[in-house]
Amino acid sequence: MRVLVVDDEKNIRRTFSLAVESMDHQVSTAASGKEAIEQLKRANFDVAFLDLKLSQESGLDILEEIVRASPQTFVVIITAYASVETAVEAMRRRAFDYVPKPCTPEQIRHVLTSVERTRKLERQVADLESRLVASGPELDLVTESPAIRKVIDLALKAAQSEATVLLLGETGTGKSVLAREIHRRSRRPDGAFVTVSCPSLSQELLESELFGYVKGAFTGAYHDTIGRVATATGGTLFLDEIGELPLGVQARLLRLLQEREYERVGESIARRADVRIISATNRDLAKAVAEGTFRQDLYYRLNVISLQMPPLRERAADIERMAMLYLNFAASHTGKSVRTFAPAAVDALRSYSWPGNLRELRNVIERAVILSDHERIEIDDLSDIVHSPSEVRLGGEFTLEQIEAEHIRRLIASHKTLEEVSDVLRIDPATLYRKRKRL
Repeated sequence: MRVLVVDDEKNIRRTFSLAVESMDHQVSTAASGKEAIEQLKRANFDVAFLDLKLSQESGLDILEEIVRASPQTFVVIITAYASVETAVEAMRRRAFDYVPKPCTPEQIRHVLTSVERTRKLERQVADLESRLVASGPELDLVTESPAIRKVIDLALKAAQSEATVLLLGETGTGKSVLAREIHRRSRRPDGAFVTVSCPSLSQELLESELFGYVKGAFTGAYHDTIGRVATATGGTLFLDEIGELPLGVQARLLRLLQEREYERVGESIARRADVRIISATNRDLAKAVAEGTFRQDLYYRLNVISLQMPPLRERAADIERMAMLYLNFAASHTGKSVRTFAPAAVDALRSYSWPGNLRELRNVIERAVILSDHERIEIDDLSDIVHSPSEVRLGGEFTLEQIEAEHIRRLIASHKTLEEVSDVLRIDPATLYRKRKRL
């Protein structure tokens, strides 16, 4: 952690620094409240040890300034003038703990351990809140689809870096689930995974939600709020549907990406940001740039590593396995004894085009589990749109070109190479290439 020691006695600062550094934490020192506030404005600190009686200043007053300047910092009061009254007053002003002088290294270690434990719990709460929004089964990295296998392999390589990742694909293809998996396998797995849904709020509310605000910044701002960027410190900030981000917020996000700095709404203090950013969109951002609705410089900053999530219709070989995953999840959460699918239901699931992708598949399976009175899902348990599809099927009123295009698309989705597909079709690869290009 980053620790700040605020004391007007040089020997105390030196002793504290040696003790804290021996515990493998980073230490900075300040001889006055003013110096401490300046440091807190320039950098993020996890803990501040603050002397109650500085030479010309009251530690309790400095405590309030620290809480305003850096509300995420845990302040620990240190003093040789310990009393019940001062302890109560310090806690009332939002001090985290209170230790008397002279304090032993073991007491310092105990306080820092408590801070670490509390910080970890806060991040777990933020992570759980994010999980509740997108509650579902864990990401299954097993796949028969070469396209999704390639995406997963690239995602796992990107996870180990600090590079900004942009996830592209249709709605419901699993972009947010993959973003969480990248976070889990990153160098920041113990940090919070914080989600911001860009289309859900107006520009003004999105700015305050993302960057935080100070008391009095606007009507209804009754207290300071640190914002999602600060909440994600040491972890990952996931910007969902970033293609809907208002232009006014895009400029502030660009600064965050370029300089790792931001300001809360209503103040001019530049704050450091220690977050990894992953974004996702179902829009064509290059087209949005050309239309002037998305900043080109921001697009380049976000598009360091881009991953295209294939739609479910191009992952035909994965549909049955994914359906079983959702079935088991839904059955365990509803108390139903449904265990499998009837062959006709599997055929229906495979033949449907799934315009809503994995999200639609999950909804269909959950509905079927809830309505089913059997130990397996029958075709009649599926929604009408699935077992009476309107897309291309044999025997329907479709042209040969439509049927050919659908057949080739499904074969490409379920085979590793075009050579394998050409073998199945009994045509040479060059002919398949021309047909694929034409269709």
